[in-house]
Amino acid sequence: MKTRILLFITIFFVSISGYAQIDRSKQPEPGPAPKIQLKKPVEIKLSNGLTVMIVENNKLPRVSYNLTIDNVPVVEGSKAGVSSILGSMLGNGTTSIPKNDFNEEVDFLGANLNFGSSGGFASGLSKYAGRILELMADAAMNPLLVEEEFQKQKDIQLEGLKSNEKSVDAVAGRVGSALAYGVNHPYGEYVTEETLNAITLDDVKEFYTERFNPGQAYLVVIGDVKADDIRPKIEKTFGLWIKGTSLELSVPKAIPNAQYTQINFIDMPNAVQSNISLTHTTNLEMSDPDYHAVLIANKILGGGFNSYLNMNLREEHGYTYGARSSLGADKYVSRFRAGAAVRNMVTDSAVVETLKEIKRIKTEPVTEEALANAKAKYTGDFVLALERPQTLAQYALNIKINELPEDFYSTYLEKINAVTAEDVMRVANKYFKPENAKFVVVGKGSEVLENLEKTGIPVKFYDTYANEVERPEFSKPIPDGITAQTVLDSYIKAVGGKEKLKTVNTMHATADVTIEGVPMSLKADMKYMSPNKESMEMSVESMGVIMKQKFNGESGYGEQQGMKRPLTDDEVADKKAEQVLFPELYYNSDDISLEALTTIEGKDAYKLKISSNGKSTFRYYEAETGFLIQAEQETEAQGQKMTSVSKYSNYSEVDGVKFPYYISVKSGPQTILMNFTNVKINEAVTDADFD
Repeated sequence: MKTRILLFITIFFVSISGYAQIDRSKQPEPGPAPKIQLKKPVEIKLSNGLTVMIVENNKLPRVSYNLTIDNVPVVEGSKAGVSSILGSMLGNGTTSIPKNDFNEEVDFLGANLNFGSSGGFASGLSKYAGRILELMADAAMNPLLVEEEFQKQKDIQLEGLKSNEKSVDAVAGRVGSALAYGVNHPYGEYVTEETLNAITLDDVKEFYTERFNPGQAYLVVIGDVKADDIRPKIEKTFGLWIKGTSLELSVPKAIPNAQYTQINFIDMPNAVQSNISLTHTTNLEMSDPDYHAVLIANKILGGGFNSYLNMNLREEHGYTYGARSSLGADKYVSRFRAGAAVRNMVTDSAVVETLKEIKRIKTEPVTEEALANAKAKYTGDFVLALERPQTLAQYALNIKINELPEDFYSTYLEKINAVTAEDVMRVANKYFKPENAKFVVVGKGSEVLENLEKTGIPVKFYDTYANEVERPEFSKPIPDGITAQTVLDSYIKAVGGKEKLKTVNTMHATADVTIEGVPMSLKADMKYMSPNKESMEMSVESMGVIMKQKFNGESGYGEQQGMKRPLTDDEVADKKAEQVLFPELYYNSDDISLEALTTIEGKDAYKLKISSNGKSTFRYYEAETGFLIQAEQETEAQGQKMTSVSKYSNYSEVDGVKFPYYISVKSGPQTILMNFTNVKINEAVTDADFD
């Protein structure tokens, strides 16, 4: 009933998000590499092992402190999550300053102060440099590790795990790392409810004592300060930090890469699109002679808008909103990734096209234009990044931690511009290894697996925690006597019965609308009249009506931001073919088919395919109640095809008829939530409402 209007809302918000954007399809013309001169830090080594680097920068009256503890990565095992709990507790008061007083003083100074389990960052006006330093040092050396705060942070993380159970991206991130590195590697292990519940406050304190100390720590100070002035203040504060006992640790080896290209599939029945990622580990450090050539090769393959992957998967085929690749440099182990979030029906095609583009960069010389554009992008990004104090701090740290030559960054752009097409092909063959990679695919198996298996690439199956499992079954046997018509009859009976529904000629509904990521509250006013008249107006309290759509049975239009657009012939034909109120009453038996008995969020549901006007939609009816709980339809916005998924719940009765008072719609990157505040039938709706 409301599916088409909701789809129009989705298209509307996708379309307005593209206004006032620059043309990113055009790269700037490459020019000569600018001369880079980075000020060398004044370096101090305290007796407790803390290395201090001070860079004077008087452009603005600000100062920043960047504390990094260069610990060897460690496996947390049965207590996985202890480091994240510690990180969330640090910076929330000290043993001498209560939490509220501490936070109030930070706010009063206009400062920024935050911590993680391996360091922290503070910044503010340089006139408060001394006090900010004192607060940061106190928080680092005397953290308030108490039971109340521990339980609070633990509960927050447990809640976060629960909220991510149905997140395709969260599962893809967790399983992707586990399958790439192995669950017994620091980069591959993951946090579970079991490991969080096993952690005690004593575990957090022990982890802090062993891992958060100055022996392997660096403090980078950048800003409007004098080295001679700030040095005694650092010695007075961080100089009191007690050096811990050195732990002799080694990083476990990552699991070997795959012996052949394979698909590792994770079934997520709620997925409206598939997350695909080709991944394998490799060895690449910043000190490697290939480093700069790899940066350029990755930029061309999948590191920017005009990359091979993005131009293929997004621009040519419309599979995704963006395809990317990455290869990070790490002194322990690095990882190559290439992939995208794509529509269910093109998951197999996206896999094939990704392999095609990797093969292309390994076998075909890149053009001079592509090479020049990649270099120009790196030059621009590098120069802009130099304006941020955090960048200078990171550069200083990188040189120390990765044992880089002192001129690494001053010669950075020279080395970027020296990369040749031959270098790109050489490093692509060395570091991009699809023949030893896994395609980690998280998606709706009932819709994507059959075609994935037809690619000829071997498929293995895993659960959402990277445990290998058997090939899942995606549908259940349909009970005897159940047909598409009996499913529709059950729905009609559940919402009021055929005779009652046929008496409903009009409906007027209002709803509060929330679009995830959009900081405004919207109101929707919707009116319907049998057989196919509809009106919707969206408004913002301070702005009035910002968008409307009307259809009077013969013609219609959409209007947004003062611009009116008549409906196309295809849109008019679709609307004429649709019954806006209870279409289940009018489906032709030749146009409906019962596809499967499947599971939607733990509930058995019958999947019906509805064919109308040359197009197909899928509607899911809960087996137990008969209610419509989900509908899927492919639509298009700005030339991009997407599957829109509407979920219906909270059915409530209005004059003997039940309506879903809560509807969520996910289409592409947009999620729309509608809470209905009022529904009226056969009241105050006239033909004039649809003109």
